[in-house]
Amino acid sequence: MDIGILVATTAKTGPIDAIARAVEAAGYESLWIPEHPVVPIGFKTPVPGGVGELPEHYGRWVDPFIALTVAATVTKRIRLGTGICLLPEREPLITAKAIATLDLYSGGRVILGVGAGWMREETEAMGANFGSRWKLLRETAEAMRVLWTDREPAYAGDLVRFPALRCEPKPVQKSGPPILLGGHGPKALERVARTYDGWMPLVPNPQSLQRDVAALRKLTAAHGRDPQALHITALVDPHADGLSLDNLRRYAEAGASRVVVFSQKLAIAMADGGALDLIKRFAPIVELGRQVPAA
Repeated sequence: MDIGILVATTAKTGPIDAIARAVEAAGYESLWIPEHPVVPIGFKTPVPGGVGELPEHYGRWVDPFIALTVAATVTKRIRLGTGICLLPEREPLITAKAIATLDLYSGGRVILGVGAGWMREETEAMGANFGSRWKLLRETAEAMRVLWTDREPAYAGDLVRFPALRCEPKPVQKSGPPILLGGHGPKALERVARTYDGWMPLVPNPQSLQRDVAALRKLTAAHGRDPQALHITALVDPHADGLSLDNLRRYAEAGASRVVVFSQKLAIAMADGGALDLIKRFAPIVELGRQVPAA
C-alpha cells in the first residue's frame, strides 16, 4: 500500500524544498498540498466536518502548484498531489497549462485531488457562482482532459467554453494526471462514478470506507465504467501512535490503494513549523505499508 502525507504549507511551515526531500527520504509515496486561494474576512458559511471555527492557518496557505513545482525540482520519485485544488475558483485554460507544465518537469508525477469548495464567500470572491460550482468543477475537469490529450482541443459546456486551439505542453502522463474527487455522501459517490478517476475522502474508519467503496463500485459499473480502475485515496488520522499494520490491511481490504496521513491537529502543527518532525514521526507507517498488498 502507498503512504502519502499532506502538509499544510504556509510561510511558517518551512522551506518546501527541505520538506519535499524529507518526504522522499522517509520513503513516502506522495506529498500533498491543500488549497484555499483566499479566506474572506467574517465569512458566514458553516465550517463542515465538525471542525467548529476554521483554523487560522487556512488563510495563509501557499499556492499548491508553485509549492509542488519547488518540490519537483528537488525530488525524483514522490508523487506530487493537490489535496485538494478548488478548480471552480480557477480559470480552466491557464490551470490546465500549469498542471501540464508541472507534469512535464516532474516526469509525470502529478495527481490532482479536486473539490468544488464549501465556502460561499470564497467562491464568490474568486468570481464563480456558488450554486453552480459542482457543474463548473465537472466541466473544468472534462475540459482539462481535452486540453491535455487533443491536438486541437475545443470544449463547449454551459459554463466552460473555448474554440479549437493549441494548448501545450501536453502532460507526460498519457491521459493527463489522474483527477480524484474530494467529497462525501451519496452525491459525491455519484459524481465520482460518472466523471472522475477516483475518490479522495476523509475516512474515519475502514468500515465506513468499505461500505462507501462498495456503493461507489456499483454506481461506476452502472455508468458503464470499470470500477476496478478507480483510484481510492483515503485521508486518515494517524492519531498519536500512528497506524498499525492491521489498520492498513483493513483499509486496503476496504478498497484503498493509498493512505494519506492527515488530521486537523497535524495540519495546525505543520502550518507553524512542525512538518519535518511530523514527517519523521510517522515514517514507520511507510514501512508497514510496504507489507500490505494494494487494493
